[in-house]
Amino acid sequence: MSSLFTPTAAGAIHLPNRIVMAPMTRSRAVQNAAPNALVEEYYAQRASAGLILTEGVATSDNGLGYARTPSIHTPEQIEAWSRVVNAVHAKGGRIAVQLMHVGRIAHPANKAAEARTVAPSAIAAKGAMWTDAQGMQPMPTPEALSTAEVRAVVDEFAQAARNAKAAGFDGIELHSANGYLPNQFLSPNSNQRTDEYGGSPENRIRFVLEVIDAMTAAWEPGRIGIRLSPAGTFNDINDPDANITYPLLATELAKRNLAWVHIVKPNTPNFTEWAAIRANFPGTLIVNLGLTKETGEKLIDSKEADLVSYGSLYISNPDLPERFQSNAPLAAPDPATFYTPGPEGYTTYPALT
Repeated sequence: MSSLFTPTAAGAIHLPNRIVMAPMTRSRAVQNAAPNALVEEYYAQRASAGLILTEGVATSDNGLGYARTPSIHTPEQIEAWSRVVNAVHAKGGRIAVQLMHVGRIAHPANKAAEARTVAPSAIAAKGAMWTDAQGMQPMPTPEALSTAEVRAVVDEFAQAARNAKAAGFDGIELHSANGYLPNQFLSPNSNQRTDEYGGSPENRIRFVLEVIDAMTAAWEPGRIGIRLSPAGTFNDINDPDANITYPLLATELAKRNLAWVHIVKPNTPNFTEWAAIRANFPGTLIVNLGLTKETGEKLIDSKEADLVSYGSLYISNPDLPERFQSNAPLAAPDPATFYTPGPEGYTTYPALT
């Protein structure tokens, strides 16, 4: 039997296989930043994954930045996510919510009027963002968080963890990758603070560790994971000290008995941070990067990963594990419908049976 189909556990969450549905922004939260029946159907269609990781879900109005993305801080949103969870559980699946704060990767046209765009430092990210109201727009210069405000954001993550537990999720993944707020604290090009959250690698990892500690106080660590992109440059991130920052962070995370670390592996030949994280974090490691069935199996067989996550293949193949198991053809996704509202390219990809 393929190693992809050997049962395992990620902390306290028992998994029937090692295939993880990666978190992917799909921009279908069209009203009040809450998932609707279409979102319920989408995740339920993919319930045969060993573990579903949801799209990034904001902890507050300030944490939103893209068009039509969801949150989990109002009673309406919590109840809506509870219906998504119930739909997945009814199909025998397991689902964890990825908690996200975009920080400076935002535009005011995608936020509530009173919401702020905040970051470790008042440094704008290069690039532009889609807004439904104004089309593509450059990202503005964010407000630098005060030390007291940093701690308030930590509290937002703790409350979001309690909200996720109330909604019935099986676990949480902290989005600390891809240039969003926790990643902005980790990287010196976006974090030029002079307080205890900036400067040295030890200080730059402080925010992430405080968030993890706050979430594990709200819910057991065996149901909490974290996503990292150690050598990533997406969303204008650059950490020349990554070979110091991430082994140090992995060592601290190991002390906290987390359920998993999820690595977004860059397509570079000399990615030493992966091996260092593997050496310093003895728990479950999930790896993601454009994997096929064969390359996923190879990572598990070589013990370079315990679980492997798939993104775009899950968009167009809701029954991806069944297709892998029977060596069935894979459907190709349509990028033109990745972020459009409505069912087309979202729930319209058929399963084999």
